[in-house]
Amino acid sequence: MSPDYPFDDAATARAVISDDGTLTGWNAGAQRLLGWTAADVVGRPATRLLADPDGVSPRPAPPRDHGTVTLRHRDGRTVEVWVLAHHLRPHDGEPGHWLVVTPLDASGPRSPDDPLDAAALVQSPCALALFDERLRLHRMNDAMVELVGLPEEQVRGLRLAEIGGIPQSDDLERRLAQVLTTGRSLDAQTRLRAGGGDRPRAWLARMAPVTDAEGRVRGVCVTAHDLSDQYLSRERLQLVNEASVRIGTTLDVSRTAQELATVCVPLLADFVSVDLLDPDQYGGEPPVRLVPPVVLRRAAHHSVNPGSPGAVTMPGDAEEYPAPSPQAAALLAGQAIVVSAPGDLERWLSWDERRHRLFQQYGVHSTMAVPLQARGSTLGVALFHRFRHPDPYTEDDALLAEEITARAAVCIDNARRYSRERETALALQRSLLPRSLPRSAAVSAASRYLPAARSGVGGDWFDVIPLSGLRVALVVGDVVGHGVQASATMGRLRTAVRTLADIDLPPDELLTHLDDLVLRLSEEAGGEGSPGEVGATCLYAVYDPVSRRCTMARAGHPPPVLLPPDGPARRVNLPSGPPLGVGGLPFECTELDLVEGSVLAFYTDGLIESRERDGDAGHRMLCDALEADAASLDEACDHILHTLLPPGGAADDVALLLARTQGLPSAQVATWDIPADPSLVAPIRKQVVDQLAAWSLSDTTFTAELVVSELVTNAIRYGAPPIRLRLIHDDTTLICEVSDTNHSAPHLRRAKTWDEGGRGLLLVAQLTQRWGSRHTTEGKTIWAELGLLEEGLAEGLPAGLAEGLADGLAEGSAE
Repeated sequence: MSPDYPFDDAATARAVISDDGTLTGWNAGAQRLLGWTAADVVGRPATRLLADPDGVSPRPAPPRDHGTVTLRHRDGRTVEVWVLAHHLRPHDGEPGHWLVVTPLDASGPRSPDDPLDAAALVQSPCALALFDERLRLHRMNDAMVELVGLPEEQVRGLRLAEIGGIPQSDDLERRLAQVLTTGRSLDAQTRLRAGGGDRPRAWLARMAPVTDAEGRVRGVCVTAHDLSDQYLSRERLQLVNEASVRIGTTLDVSRTAQELATVCVPLLADFVSVDLLDPDQYGGEPPVRLVPPVVLRRAAHHSVNPGSPGAVTMPGDAEEYPAPSPQAAALLAGQAIVVSAPGDLERWLSWDERRHRLFQQYGVHSTMAVPLQARGSTLGVALFHRFRHPDPYTEDDALLAEEITARAAVCIDNARRYSRERETALALQRSLLPRSLPRSAAVSAASRYLPAARSGVGGDWFDVIPLSGLRVALVVGDVVGHGVQASATMGRLRTAVRTLADIDLPPDELLTHLDDLVLRLSEEAGGEGSPGEVGATCLYAVYDPVSRRCTMARAGHPPPVLLPPDGPARRVNLPSGPPLGVGGLPFECTELDLVEGSVLAFYTDGLIESRERDGDAGHRMLCDALEADAASLDEACDHILHTLLPPGGAADDVALLLARTQGLPSAQVATWDIPADPSLVAPIRKQVVDQLAAWSLSDTTFTAELVVSELVTNAIRYGAPPIRLRLIHDDTTLICEVSDTNHSAPHLRRAKTWDEGGRGLLLVAQLTQRWGSRHTTEGKTIWAELGLLEEGLAEGLPAGLAEGLADGLAEGSAE
């Protein structure tokens, strides 16, 4: 601090002393006090001015110090002076120093009618009132008169509750009495209308006791401070904080829009509506450029009046808004638009007579339209209306609304993107899962799939795959993860399972091939030399209605639950096996003899596991639910889901497949052991014809003879004994199976004109619905299926070939 003070005067003695004790500044007041001129003392030690320089002892001094010192006057007398000393540290290259001051005229006599003393109370800008020991008004200044709105001389002697006449006045008077009784100061905040104004303002009332010379409390002094701006700022900050907490609690667009509308009522508006651009009108994405009229769909609204009676458009309804509407105007402007003037409000509402009448009915006097914008896209618009709140919207209100809607828009955009991804994944999942389960003579089945309540669809799947010999494969699996990627991986695995099932691999071999596929998928999903994280579990079972045996194996999947028709439900004791994608570890098969009517429950872990219970408890609940009486498997599925899943849905997606086994009566199966002698084919055909006649299937005799003749002849020529022929039939299918011990499978080929053979399997393929081969532990089985509901299977053959085959069969029969 420079020792040169431009405001020096003779009313204050001021001296500047450097840190080394040298006087560097001396003003006229100091000369007036001690008689020394600046020339006499500046540059000399300050201790020379002390009456007793030797009595000064060096000691640390605080940055500010005060006290009485005895100084030496120029005329030789001593002067006792109260001084105030400030230590100023070095700053901007200037050395540190002490500033020492003392007032010269402060203790002089004051006039009783000093105008400053009179103005201290009356003209103070702070509203002030004095109440006596009876809590009656004794005095108040001009600022308090303006606040109360009544002249002082007319209300003097009244109590505060009598002056105010409102509940807030009674509360303040109780606090005045507390100050008068305890002698301790109090602060109180309240909202009052100043001077009978049209809107309340926030005030801080500071109440302190007034005491006499003996310290007795003689009254209470009250000062009022207008905190409206600070109160409004706190309210707005609280609203922003509340909006950040309450908006975006879910990833649901409608719920998020409703949270925006609810949080703004009544602090910011008396009615709020949220309208979003209809994505169906713009190809599923927010448009880059808007052209009126604009199609908006009501997402949510909220009102201070219960039920929102002032709403014209209901949630879910779409409406077209022309350019004059507030919705379109805000969207086109890209910023908040505030209208409070009656004329402007009338023009704003001229496009819709219904809204005009409602605005007049409810007394809407101020409206604000704010576009919802996030990540460079416009999502919709929020409208704020006031009819109960007396104040019109201001620029600060518009800034507050833009801040809240900006936060809400990000949450709505997140919910919109999540909903779109979820719908995409659901559509993919539905397309990859079976739309309906095939009818089968082996089992009757029912299924359910439920996506996760929060994380959406995952990689759970199930399948029922018809196999040869009326057998059926039952599959359930679970891919690790959620979303589109998990659904796509599930689709690839389901396709692979169907392909491997088509070649009739045993369950353990099928899982081994599936494990190799998952390993390859992990390598494809990885990057920079590290594998990906593709993983899955699977349970594969094959049921044969002829033998009533079920063979199954699992890869890290929960075991199925079996409910026999005459016993309690239980878990099947099945070796676990490693999850798919581990590689290098074997899978084991288990065979079960099932009583006809047994129910097998296949499921994913999302059904039995949750935060509230472990897997064992879930298994017990599943067994109990499966044992409950149900009219059908569909009702049993619904009952199981209702029992095991919480009301809000499971945390993981759930797949459930129920299959009730059916047995094929032995009367519908015929078996012959075939000698390896081509000359005995004709008698075998005769036995087949007789069996078909016994089954009342004479319509299929011609085709069946052709197929049996070809399959048996091939087995005799190219197979190895023993050879066995088996016929199986149900209501819709006749199956011919020929088994031998040669593991070489036949292949369909197209014979050339000069070839003597090679047309047999082509003939079988033309005459049957399906044909194929499967390997067994003893060798192989060639099978062919004929549809019993189709007529004239041989009609598709050339006429000459059909006649020749008929003649050949007749000749063979005659032999």
